[in-house]
Amino acid sequence: MEKSAASTEPQGPRPVLGRDSVQVPDDQDFRSFRSECEAEAGWNLTYSKAGVSVWVQAVEMDRTLHKIKSTGSGRAGPAAMAHGPSHSAACRIFPDRGTNPCPLHRQADSQPLHHQGSPVQPVFAVTNWCRMECRDVPAETLYDVLHDIEYRKKWDSNVIETFDIARLTVNADVGYYSWRCPKPLKNRDVITLRSWLPMGTDYIIMNYSVKHPKYPPRKDLVRAVSIQTGYLIQSTGPKSCVITYMAQVDPKGSLPKWVVNKSSQFLAPKAMKKMYKACVKYPEWKQKHQPHFKPWLHPEQSPLPSLALSELSVQHADSLENIDESAVAESREERVGSAGGEGSDDDTSLT
Repeated sequence: MEKSAASTEPQGPRPVLGRDSVQVPDDQDFRSFRSECEAEAGWNLTYSKAGVSVWVQAVEMDRTLHKIKSTGSGRAGPAAMAHGPSHSAACRIFPDRGTNPCPLHRQADSQPLHHQGSPVQPVFAVTNWCRMECRDVPAETLYDVLHDIEYRKKWDSNVIETFDIARLTVNADVGYYSWRCPKPLKNRDVITLRSWLPMGTDYIIMNYSVKHPKYPPRKDLVRAVSIQTGYLIQSTGPKSCVITYMAQVDPKGSLPKWVVNKSSQFLAPKAMKKMYKACVKYPEWKQKHQPHFKPWLHPEQSPLPSLALSELSVQHADSLENIDESAVAESREERVGSAGGEGSDDDTSLT
């Protein structure tokens, strides 16, 4: 996945930013998402180590939008989130309900994003863009892992609670995801409409935040907003694939600069490797846990109740409270964890 070291041609804002009503994405939405995932222009390499690379892109909108994309080769794989914005489990900044983070960061000013401890304004919104090559993992296996909510509870150590709420169509549902953020930041949660579509040997999963009358914001969590989050999984052979993850998430608060640095330099690469391990172990695990139960492939298996779109409304970020965490210092526990490098977490539960 070679990219030019630098490019100045920015990408435009995605149409989903102007969404006014709850709709299930159509074929054009999926094609548009795929095109954006495959866009090459505007990236600068900021991290490269052990087969994992992180790329940053700035996009001019009403504010400056900073994107981070990570790529990998060899035996590394990405971290994912199925229903949440995503990489939430991956970088622990946003959620992931089968769609999740290599973070992008939007600031209130137009200054460039600086890393390695250089001055930077607090981050007010986060967007992730990750891409990696997965050897020895077929596209269909990665697709199953991103969908399988019971398996996520085994490998996603940052999940607090996740569950599907209701079915909208044969390829769309509504669900809940809450996750642990780096200490001492407040933990986040989301309610999202998730949709998916197989496209030949490729797959797309994407989501955006909605409001459900029975699941209002909780006092013990910060309700974040997934503006649009998703995965593009592209088969590169019988036992290999490439995954691109994009997440544009408003964490509803200003984040300190150490979160920005930690996400791109430590959390995103570590999350990729963890997800790859989960994919490798999934076939064996699934054989012991309802091997034929895959409602994302066989909608007639879904036990979820049906829900009318009219019961939902779009979750706009400006209707939620902002939490100022820009002055929060990193906890000693988090610093020690980062100093330990990008080693793997214990994965003995994946059996």
